[in-house]
Amino acid sequence: MTLYVVATPLGHLDDLSPRARHVLSTVDVVYAEDTRHSRRLMDAIGARTPMRAYHDHSDDAARDRLLDDAQRGDVALISDAGTPCISDPGYRVVRDAHARGLEVAVVPGPSAVIALLSIAGLPTDRFTFVGFAPRKAMARLEALREDMARRETLVLYESPHRLLDLLDAIATVDGDRPVAVGRELTKLHEEVLTGTAGSIADTFRERDAVKGEIVLAIGGAPEPPPASDAAIDGWVQALARSSLRTKEAARILADQLGLAKDDAYARVLAARDA
Repeated sequence: MTLYVVATPLGHLDDLSPRARHVLSTVDVVYAEDTRHSRRLMDAIGARTPMRAYHDHSDDAARDRLLDDAQRGDVALISDAGTPCISDPGYRVVRDAHARGLEVAVVPGPSAVIALLSIAGLPTDRFTFVGFAPRKAMARLEALREDMARRETLVLYESPHRLLDLLDAIATVDGDRPVAVGRELTKLHEEVLTGTAGSIADTFRERDAVKGEIVLAIGGAPEPPPASDAAIDGWVQALARSSLRTKEAARILADQLGLAKDDAYARVLAARDA
């Protein structure tokens, strides 16, 4: 009696793992975001497993039915494409499954976020996924100003008819920031464009329409230039004269000027001893 969270192809059927094929063919029921869409996948692998719907608009009763099924037998949860529970309501099912003491197992595989990061040419040692950008222009711009202040690579989903608005907003915040846009990843018309937000937007504006599933990555904010000796000395003297404990003053110095914590502590301590 296990709830399997199963990743399905973004587009290319061969990306479905052998383990995923086996699970989808042998569980008692498959819960899918859109049963009509996922039935094509099930037919392609010859699976005749019963299917039920679980999606953004499913109510608590639908979630309880899924969990009740998982208490009686094996259940698979899939989304229309990629890994479930990433920017979709599946996480509530998993949360409640854990609360009921059910076994939850992952069958990993395709993810649009990871797929784009692997070919975007942007740093991947740290990244932040923020789902979809706000729909309203001002809210979108405010969110980007906050998110693009981060040092790590930023990843978003976007609908094709709002892509140009998003690219324009990114260019407003920082027109020099490197950007990668993945469209229809792993599908027949797969496309990855890299450059600035403005240059990519110009490419898309030359077309009659933008179509397909979109995932977008933005390079992190550049490191600030190192502070001058005079600036560092000014901060050190001000903090040394404060009533803050030396450890707290050093933490502030390190955070504000990007100094190593040990270096910041030694500078504040030396100023106070002097």
